[in-house]
Amino acid sequence: MCGIGGIVDVRGTGRTPARDALVRMCSSLHHRGPDEFGVYRDERAGFAHARLSIIDLASGQQPLANEDATLWIVFNGEIFNYVELREQLIALGHRFRTKSDTEVIVHAYEAWGDAAFARMNGQWAVALWDAKKKRLVLTRDRLGVRPLYLCEYGGLLYLASEAKAIFAADADIPRQLDPLGIEQTFTFWTVVPPQSVFRGVEELRPGYIRVYEQGTMREAPYWEARYAEEETGEHTFAGSLEDATRAVRDALEQATSLRMLRADVPVGSYLSGGLDSSLVAALGRRFAGDRFQTFSLRFADAEYDETPLQRLMVTLLGSEHHELVVSRQDIANAFPDVVYHTERPILRTAPAPLFLLSRLVRGSGIKVVLTGEGADEMFAGYDIFREGKVRRFWAKQPESKLRPRALERLYPYLARSPVSQQAMARQFFGRNLHNWRAPGFAHDTRFHTTGALKRLLSASLRAEIGQRDVIAELLGTLPARFARWTPLAQDQYIEIRTLLSGYLLSSQGDRMLMANSVEGRFPFLDKNVVALADSLPASYKLRVLDEKHVVKLASAGLIPDAIRTRKKQPFRAPDALSFVGQDRPEFIDEMLTERALTDAGVFEPKPVLQLWNKCKARSDDGQFSNADNMALVGVLSTQLVHHHFVQGRPAGDRPVTLRTDIDRNQAPRT
Repeated sequence: MCGIGGIVDVRGTGRTPARDALVRMCSSLHHRGPDEFGVYRDERAGFAHARLSIIDLASGQQPLANEDATLWIVFNGEIFNYVELREQLIALGHRFRTKSDTEVIVHAYEAWGDAAFARMNGQWAVALWDAKKKRLVLTRDRLGVRPLYLCEYGGLLYLASEAKAIFAADADIPRQLDPLGIEQTFTFWTVVPPQSVFRGVEELRPGYIRVYEQGTMREAPYWEARYAEEETGEHTFAGSLEDATRAVRDALEQATSLRMLRADVPVGSYLSGGLDSSLVAALGRRFAGDRFQTFSLRFADAEYDETPLQRLMVTLLGSEHHELVVSRQDIANAFPDVVYHTERPILRTAPAPLFLLSRLVRGSGIKVVLTGEGADEMFAGYDIFREGKVRRFWAKQPESKLRPRALERLYPYLARSPVSQQAMARQFFGRNLHNWRAPGFAHDTRFHTTGALKRLLSASLRAEIGQRDVIAELLGTLPARFARWTPLAQDQYIEIRTLLSGYLLSSQGDRMLMANSVEGRFPFLDKNVVALADSLPASYKLRVLDEKHVVKLASAGLIPDAIRTRKKQPFRAPDALSFVGQDRPEFIDEMLTERALTDAGVFEPKPVLQLWNKCKARSDDGQFSNADNMALVGVLSTQLVHHHFVQGRPAGDRPVTLRTDIDRNQAPRT
């Protein structure tokens, strides 16, 4: 796992990338790869690499080239089937100098061209430069585990794992928040690639390959989701539920073994107390040898704490366990660092405890952890899927008094559940029932709730957004086969397209792990697990209202029933409550002054200050509505993004020593 950067003259303007700019990119990505640093440049292209050494510790340095040094790569991620691909390539006559998965990518591209990436099972962001053909290839894994940002400025293309590296490379690159990125965030909870929150910066879409050649750019997906089409039987698992249970267990065991064994350093595991992380940890324990380390978050607030179930699992595993108790004050203190690493506004504080947990992991000497991320998206674990099913059931008989009673089975874990007051719940969840066949129906309530926060946006920002409808734009890009999928599959696709990549794998995943130089590995996002999950009939995943039904069956005998059969409780943390106490850090009040709000220009000061005063007045009873929770966290995080990246600029001035320093440019060094 690493941080990558690059500067390429893709238009043939004659501008040579500056070596100092590449070194600054390395420096700004130090947290992603503190073990080794390297740069390469020629007259057209330059690459930067910050390495977290996990596979082939001795000889896997980057940037790395093929035998005749005409093809160069920087790579962030892991290719878990690199051993099998290497064997195929050796049979084709390829010879290897290293034992790294990085070199396998180079030879795979030589052998199979752009089609090579569809063969790979892993998590990656890759930049390949063909110095002979002057061809740049960029690609990203199927679901967006690893990030890749792009910015064209001054005739050059800048690319990096994080936007801060682009800004560090050239002080002249404008740093402004993009109104459309803000609009998306306050609708979907996140930006949706290729959109970013910075004007002029885009994010390569997951599952895509982009090629720059002869002054032109083209991109296309190398992978697209294919769900079961139950009417035709196409791409549909043909076996029984019992068959599917065995297949899911086998696929998860294989995926976990690859992520445990394809590493030259010890691999630990997160343990939340829920089904997904417990199952992954149980499978991982089989391949861990004598010592297996697990890591859990505890909360000072009992509402969020799952300590008893975590310890139940630890006893079963016999693992060397580490715990971290997180308070509201801890969340508030960490929040500026959290936003510095997310590089985007967030509407929940949940990333903050995960930032603190990854610090504990690294302090315990572990570089790699397994997590259960992705299980809810692949096997229908979220309440939004149950909610969509209930609302569609109700919509078929909208006058029924009994059907909406099914809403009472939703959100059992919330102290202030949206279904606790029946009249309000029926009004809220009963909106737009006539659209129950329309794409995005299940997400309509979430988008509506989040969209209400846009009342806080400044008049100037709203004017720039104009009449653009980000929901309609998203739904206008759905794949051609979307209408053939079941309602559940449609809901899963939209959830993956929005929240999985942009928020869960980014703000809660990659960014919080890599902030402390830790790599996360996700067995539920394995290529073969995903393909199997997508092929399953809807009833195998969501059986009536029993979420992740087939996963629960597959985990029988591996984890205690108390964990296996419990209702889904998503990972949460205190939100607004973390920021309103009398002992709150000074930065909170500073970010929410009228002057600071006016300077940033994203929000109207008056309604924000009203919200802030309202939340402070509730500091004793902690009775915050969902809307106020999201609004305060969203405003504060947006203000911090502006503070870090618009008012300030990542300097990239941390000293780094280059292990690899290759300069093939004929001009004097700059």
